[in-house]
Amino acid sequence: MRLRSFIVLSIVSVLALGAGACANQKAPAEAAVKAAQDAYAPVSAEAMKYVPDQATAIQAGIVSAQDALTKGDYQTALTKAQTLPSQISGLSQAIAARKTQLTAQWATLAQGMPKLLEALKSRVDILSKSKSLPSGITKLTVDNAKSALDSASRTFADAMTTAASGDVATAVSNVNISRSRIVDVMKSLNMQVPPGAGGGQ
Repeated sequence: MRLRSFIVLSIVSVLALGAGACANQKAPAEAAVKAAQDAYAPVSAEAMKYVPDQATAIQAGIVSAQDALTKGDYQTALTKAQTLPSQISGLSQAIAARKTQLTAQWATLAQGMPKLLEALKSRVDILSKSKSLPSGITKLTVDNAKSALDSASRTFADAMTTAASGDVATAVSNVNISRSRIVDVMKSLNMQVPPGAGGGQ
């Protein structure tokens, strides 16, 4: 009887200690998760725009830590949350580096895209006036080139405005897409991309 009572008391004591340990971990875990959320919030928009892979990883880490916290797994929540500050602190530098890269890309595109459009326009004008088209080029090919030229010209004009407003990332993305299409059109007209036409990734 005494042995059974001793065992029961021992189990109760262990459970009590465990509960106490969990309670002791709750506050630090909650604080760590909140600190990560508060630190990430001010840079989240720019992070998603300029370094989306890093931003997505941090968001996943915060969600995972919060999920563990909700489930009462305070040690896991604390461990996960404690890995986040160093990742978040590195975002500002990563964002700045990406902005610098995009600014350089835009400078190249802003100089090169007009040359690309002018070269295509010249070729389209010549083919439009020609009584006979070169082998492999049809009237439909020329009409498609005209349409692509008009679209690319509008995209570039819009991108200039977008870049001037400070959104260089969108300007670079849109012009790169447009440039790729123009290069394909030039190839369909048996053209070479002119030197200095530029490009960016």
